[in-house]
Amino acid sequence: MSFCYKYPRPAVTVDALVFSTDKKVLLIKRKNPPFEGLWALPGGFLNIDETLESAVARELFEETGIKNIDLKQFKTFGDINRDPRHRTLTVTFIGIINNSNDYLPTANDDASESNWFDFEDLPNLAFDHSKIIMEAILKIRI
Repeated sequence: MSFCYKYPRPAVTVDALVFSTDKKVLLIKRKNPPFEGLWALPGGFLNIDETLESAVARELFEETGIKNIDLKQFKTFGDINRDPRHRTLTVTFIGIINNSNDYLPTANDDASESNWFDFEDLPNLAFDHSKIIMEAILKIRI
């Protein structure tokens, strides 16, 4: 299947917000530009032949080694300058687990590290991920 458009189209990404009831969020350290070396939500670009749900599960597994999390669509974020490469929309998904110690992340693919962070002690984050995490925390109220 090939597509050819006269007008530019935005890129679509997915991001996984995996929270634990012990008030932690799963993050990855970016291995590549943009924002190389900063922490971010696990996520990435949607492939042309996959659903949003399969894309977020794939990206979560590729970057953290974690799978079988029940992820539910949360919100789409689309500020014009949220990605310095091009116009990007991200569809975010939330998954809540009981205890972060039950899921030990391992960095893979585009991640140089992967770890759990307390809600109250987040590192500097790439893109608009601070905003996304804060909105999600208000929504889930763990």
